[in-house]
Formats: sequence, structure tokens, C-alpha cells
Amino acid sequence: MKITVRDAPPRSVWALQQAGVHPLLAQLYAARGVHNPAELDDGLALLIEPTQLLQADAAAQLLADAMQAGRAICIVADYDCDGATACAVAVRGLRLLGQALGFNRVSYLVPDRVVDGYGLTASIAERVKASGADVLVTVDNGIASIEGVARARALGLQVLVTDHHLPALIDGQIRLPEADVIVNPNQPGCPFPSKSMAGVGVMFYVLLALRSLLRERGVFSGGQPRLDSLLPLVALGTVADVVKLDANNRRLVAQGLKRIRAGQLPAGLNALLQVAGRKTASASSMDFGFALGPRINAAGRLSDMTLGIECLLTDDAVRAAALAGELDRINRERRDIEGHMREQAMLAADAMALESDQTPPAVVIFHPDFHEGVVGIVASRLKDKLHRPSFVFAASGAEGKSHELKGSGRSIAGFHLRDALDLVAKRHPGVLLRFGGHAMAAGCTVARDQFDTFQSALEQVAREWLDAATLTRRLETDGPLAPEYRRTDVVDALQQQVWGQGFAAPTFSEELQVLSQRLVSDKHLMLKLKHQGQDVDGIWFGRTEALPQRVKLAFRLDADEWQGVRRVRFIVEAAEA
Repeated sequence: MKITVRDAPPRSVWALQQAGVHPLLAQLYAARGVHNPAELDDGLALLIEPTQLLQADAAAQLLADAMQAGRAICIVADYDCDGATACAVAVRGLRLLGQALGFNRVSYLVPDRVVDGYGLTASIAERVKASGADVLVTVDNGIASIEGVARARALGLQVLVTDHHLPALIDGQIRLPEADVIVNPNQPGCPFPSKSMAGVGVMFYVLLALRSLLRERGVFSGGQPRLDSLLPLVALGTVADVVKLDANNRRLVAQGLKRIRAGQLPAGLNALLQVAGRKTASASSMDFGFALGPRINAAGRLSDMTLGIECLLTDDAVRAAALAGELDRINRERRDIEGHMREQAMLAADAMALESDQTPPAVVIFHPDFHEGVVGIVASRLKDKLHRPSFVFAASGAEGKSHELKGSGRSIAGFHLRDALDLVAKRHPGVLLRFGGHAMAAGCTVARDQFDTFQSALEQVAREWLDAATLTRRLETDGPLAPEYRRTDVVDALQQQVWGQGFAAPTFSEELQVLSQRLVSDKHLMLKLKHQGQDVDGIWFGRTEALPQRVKLAFRLDADEWQGVRRVRFIVEAAEA
């Protein structure tokens, strides 16, 4: 592990401080590319205009015409947190905007991970048609659903695709589905500056465009409906999907957090915070990523994402509490399954390393006992532990598909996973039955008897694309922590900010003296450290090996409470080897 320090341009730090930004926050923001105080303004007025999102106006027209004609709209969701929040935003938003028209013909359908697989399929299109819908709207999927969109159109459905994933590559060429309208910042020709918007953000923008059009048509006689009530859901889906928190995404998340902290949130989000032991008044973006998101995702991994969507849709506090409790139970089950799979995957990776005297440049693992709903999490854990692109496979549980393996992969910086799969497909035609994704995460399906071919092919691509520098794990930090900032109020101030992918939460690093260390629960290292002449408690979760007396550590600030007294502690993330 190589611990490095981010560069914080002095002029940017000074400019932020002159604008009244706390000196520590000024340093942290400048190191993350914020050079102008205006970039920290999270006002809704500064959001990128919906008019810049290609075909958002056409989507608004399609939806407005359908609503005014009383045609039924069915939302086809995805089974992760982004898809669930996008579905809830679509249903809530369309019902809210439809009130002035007396329109309420909005339903949803969420695919089953095992039976349906990912995206809009022909069979899903047929189920939407059978439900009596006239308009099919995808959220967080559809951009690669060539056959599913074609089937829906053949059945007479109007199709609006809202998505944020990369389009399908067929024979090296980008191919879009023949939908009536496609809204996706990553489709060719879209000038929208925020290419990192999550699926829930795309749907929110479509609703903004729809409200504008309905206003122009004179639908709202007593004032237009407020869509800001949807922002807590937009914020959750944005953080949970681990998209880059550029300025526009940070504004969406900040606005959602403000409403949650003020108690203006859906009953389901409130119930989820309660079962996770979090407080609405101090909710943070970390809560989205580590408390709420996993509980909603667990439904799609092990059960039915309808549970998660219903939790986000209900306004009944009692029902919300019951649904949140069930999601919490499923998430505990998911953690148990994940722990067992992670152990088996690490044993397999260790065996591969022993066989070749080194960890392969890409790790590809299959075990017949793996659960296909959890392979993505385990791949992420492998990637974090080994710093290698990692794919984990499980046997398909779909009827008649036992000969297929479904895999989920996670990557490291410098290795574009979707492009790597595309190259494997070109070199070994027929090995990949289906694949898709983006740079850091992707999924694919292979025939069981082609697994070894895929494994060796991906390893070969990794050998060609990755060098020693890329394979060296590096952790970017914010350098030493000045002792005057080792205070609980500073901890609270940091936790109130919006952090996430591409705008990392603060991590400090410096050489510290280890005064004492002991194991707790046989898996965590409890520490007493000397920092700038003062003793401070620390903990390294998941670490069992002892540390030397002096060591360079990377750590986050946290506040621990004992007998009513709050004290700062360091949560250790890494030690420099």
C-alpha cells in the first residue's frame, strides 16, 4: 500500500477561505477540484437546465400527451437501489403532476433478477402489455434492450427509455434501441454536461421537463406542483449507485439531505433510517451508502425489489415500518451469505496466487454454491482486497438456464471493464452470451463449459492493459491532521458535507506512535495512538495483524460516545507497507 497526499492548490484554498469557508474544509474542497466558492452553492437554481438533456422535451411531450389522453403508463424498474428510487420518483412524480388532470393511471413492474435478468426483455414487454398499459417507461435500464424495446413497439406500446448506462456495443458499433424517445446523458449527441447522473436523476429531470410543458399547456391553474419532495429519493439513489459526485450531483444530494434533516422525507425513508439506527436530523451521505442503500439492494438480491419500491412509495408510517423491518431482515441474511461467499472466494484467489507465485492480473472465480444475487458485492470485496479487476460467477437459477453462469465484475482505475469484455467477445466469439456495464462495473453471462476460456481471456487482456504502477495499490489522503481540528464539532461539520464517489470523504495520514493495541471480537484492532503529542483512541475494523510501534496510517475522523461523553477517535483505513 502506497499512501499519497492530494494536492490542494494554495490559491484555491485562499479563495475559499476568503469566501468564509472553514480553513479545513477549504483545504479539502480545493484538493477535490473546487476552485471557486460558487461551486459550493447547492441552490436548486444552479442545477443544469433540463433543456440541455437530449430529448427531455420529447419525453415530456410523450408523457403529457399520454396523461391528457388518459392512457395507462407502466414503469419498468431495475432491481438495485438506483432503479428502486427511480421507479418511486417516476410513480410519485407522475401521480403528483397528474392530479390537476385527474390522472392516476401509473403502475410499475420490476424484473426478477433470476428469472428475467437485467433490462427490458421481450417477456417483460409482453407482461406490460397484458397489464393494460399503453406507455412503457424504463428507469435505470433500457439503453441496451434492443430486443425488448422492439417487442414492446411491435405490441403497440409507446416506449420511453430513461437510463444512464452506456449503450450496447454490437460488432464494435454503438447501437441504440428503436424506442419512441430515449433520454440518457450518455447517448451519442447528448450535450448534458453531467455524464455521471444516476438513473434516478435522469427520471427527475424528465419530470422537471414534463412539469414545464404542462405549465405551458395551462394545466396548473392554482400553482404548479412542487417536485422537491422527490429530492430525498434522488439523493439516496445517486449516492447508492456510486456515481461520480460532480457539482450537479452534489447539489441534488445536498438538497435531498436538507429535506431529510428537516423531517421532510417519505415514510419509508424515515422507517429505514430508524431500523438502521440513524437519526434524520443528522443524516449524511454515508448513511445512504452504508445503511439505506444496502437494505434496499438486499431485496433485489435475495427476494423481490417490489418490497423496496413499496417501502419508498408508501405514505403509511405503520406499513413503512413493517416493510423496513422486512428489508432489514433480508439484509442480515444477505450479510451472512456474503460472508460465506467472500471466504470461499478469497480461498480460491489465494490458491490461484500460490499456483502461479503471484495474484493474476484479473481475478475470475466461480463456485457452484454461490448465490447470483450477491456475486457483485463479493467481486467488489475481492477488488478492494487484491486491487485487481475481479469477476465472480454463480450458476443461473432461471428455469432451463442451469448451463449458464452469471457473473458480476468490479474494476480498478485504469482498466475499463466493459471495454475489456468487448475485446474478449471479439477475440472469442460465442463465449460471452450477454454483457454490459461501464468502466468500473459490468456483468456478463457465459456458458458453463466456456468459463475457463473466459477466465484466461480476461486475464490476458489484463496482462496487456495493466502495468506494475497500475497494479500498485494507492490510497489518496489529505495529509496530516492539524491538532486543532481533532474536535467533535469538526467531526460533525465534516459529516454534514456531501461526500461520495469522485468526491471522497476526508482521510488523513501521518506517522503515528502505537501506544497499545488489542483485538476485540477476534476481528477488529483496538488502538491507543499518539497524535501530535496527545493520546487518541483508534480502531481498525477487520484488521487482526499487529502494527509496529511507529507506522504511517491513513485514518478518518469519528466521534465515539461513552457514558455521555463524546470523544474523537481515528478509524484506520490503511498502513503504508
